[in-house]
Amino acid sequence: MAQFPLYLNSAMLVLFSCDFRLVTATDRPPAPVNVTVSHLKANSATVSWDVPEGDVIIGYAISQLRKDGQMQRSIREVNTTNRACVLWDLEEDTEYVIQVQSIGLHGESRASKRVQFRTLKETDWVPSNSSNKDDPTVQEMNRNLPLQTGEMIIIVTVLIMWAAVIALFCRQYDIIKDNDSNNNKEKAKPSSEHSTPEHPTGGLLRSKFQNNTPAINIIEV
Repeated sequence: MAQFPLYLNSAMLVLFSCDFRLVTATDRPPAPVNVTVSHLKANSATVSWDVPEGDVIIGYAISQLRKDGQMQRSIREVNTTNRACVLWDLEEDTEYVIQVQSIGLHGESRASKRVQFRTLKETDWVPSNSSNKDDPTVQEMNRNLPLQTGEMIIIVTVLIMWAAVIALFCRQYDIIKDNDSNNNKEKAKPSSEHSTPEHPTGGLLRSKFQNNTPAINIIEV
């Protein structure tokens, strides 16, 4: 009878531990599904996956390992809803194994199924950009295109405005120059009408008037 309380306490401790583990397991998000590797290149690849509906996922964790067991790498990102990740700095013609975990509000999920892939060689044929529309790297490049186009539009607009200002200035300068030339001609016109190069003071007209007057002879008685 003295050992009964000890057994009772042990049983209660076991039940409490089971309940705690059950709560912890239910709070963890489910593992990602449909893990695939696409857009294989010599030094990069794109990993994508799906997450079951009804769970709050705030990030992901990727475990990357070479098949020979060397060069293990972990990629972890939170505060994101992305369902794809680009693996960089891979070795060409090398086999890798990856697993993906979802990060929820109460921890990480179990690791997904192991996915194995092999990178291409440098000499292998690479698809054109038109076939890589869903590649995150291509999408990032396409996002930068509108910025470059907008900058070009601004530069062209500024150049056109400067050209218009210069053309307007040249036109105004020509108008002012023509007005000054006309004013100078008007000032020089009256002096040329009342004088000649030979007789600036009008002496030529006076001499003509004197030659036409008949001569008068005075006879003394």
